Amino acid sequence: MIVNRRVELRFGHESREAETHTNLSAVRQDGRCLWVAGDETATIERLTADLDGGGRVTGYGAQATIALADLVPLPAGPGEEADIEGLARANGWLWAVGSHSLKRKKIKPGQSASKARKRLATVVREDNRFILARLPLVTGDDGLPEVVREDGDRTAAVLGGHGDSLTDLLEDDPHLAPFLTIPSKDNGIDVEGIAAHGDRLYIGLRGPVLRGWAVLIEIRPGPHPDDPRRLRLRPVGDGKDLYRTHFLDLGGLGIRDLCPHGDDLLVLTGPSMDLDGPVRVVRWRGAARADAAEIVPADDLEVLGDLPYGEGDDHAEGIAVLDEAGAAGTRVLVVYDSPSPARLTPGGGVVADVVDLGGPGA
Repeated sequence: MIVNRRVELRFGHESREAETHTNLSAVRQDGRCLWVAGDETATIERLTADLDGGGRVTGYGAQATIALADLVPLPAGPGEEADIEGLARANGWLWAVGSHSLKRKKIKPGQSASKARKRLATVVREDNRFILARLPLVTGDDGLPEVVREDGDRTAAVLGGHGDSLTDLLEDDPHLAPFLTIPSKDNGIDVEGIAAHGDRLYIGLRGPVLRGWAVLIEIRPGPHPDDPRRLRLRPVGDGKDLYRTHFLDLGGLGIRDLCPHGDDLLVLTGPSMDLDGPVRVVRWRGAARADAAEIVPADDLEVLGDLPYGEGDDHAEGIAVLDEAGAAGTRVLVVYDSPSPARLTPGGGVVADVVDLGGPGA
């Protein structure tokens, strides 16, 4: 794949202080705007495009911050991060999903061997990570999309916090249940992507990877009959199953993000463990037309190309199809976690890549 150009994402002082710009984990285009999230806060950010005379994006700025705690009840309150790892937009809603992961404490530089061993034995659960939020979108007076708590009979709502999270759903799953108590970076459960198509959501897992096969979960969330601020899952398909699992042969890589493109899914892939690469974009053609749990072999997946990555930095974490006036072919915007110093701008911004995927229908 060819990096067509780079664009700067500019953030305000508070987000730079929270290091949101260096921990980007999710992105989705919405007209002139981008919705982005970092994995160290419980917020979503809206950035607005700067356009040249031909309608081409030259950068994003004018940041607005949306605190999830102002919209939905968070299990652990507003002070704990939600580790948002995926954003999706469809049918007037913005979706945000946490990692649903446990984390093992890191060894700190200079620690004694005994303290280091103790930290490696410590596994932490942070309840705000175990949420899926659905937020109403409206058009503001300035013509830009806004997230609101209520819009008529539409209400911001959340799944999780009542024994009803995605991981609670998987407690008896024959493939995934054994991984629920394993931290994310140890090949445990780790949600890192979400895509919406119609009334379905597709949830991509960075881990576990099962003998080289990556896992994607399909669900149908809807409003809870007893509380408009909560969601519940509805059956997928003709039976009573509340979810489907799809297994994709990504050559041993996990899912880092998902992005719908028509009836296809674009899959950003990368290592499930704490490694730098390889990182690729793969197309699953006709994914939205799958009407049963799928085993998707490598021959049914189109590798569109590799993305750059660094040594300990430049980890591609989010992709979004970028619609631009007059642009030929398909382009995606790629945002990076742990950006290299070369991606950081003097004004406190960070540089994302615009990547060509190919011609129409590619």
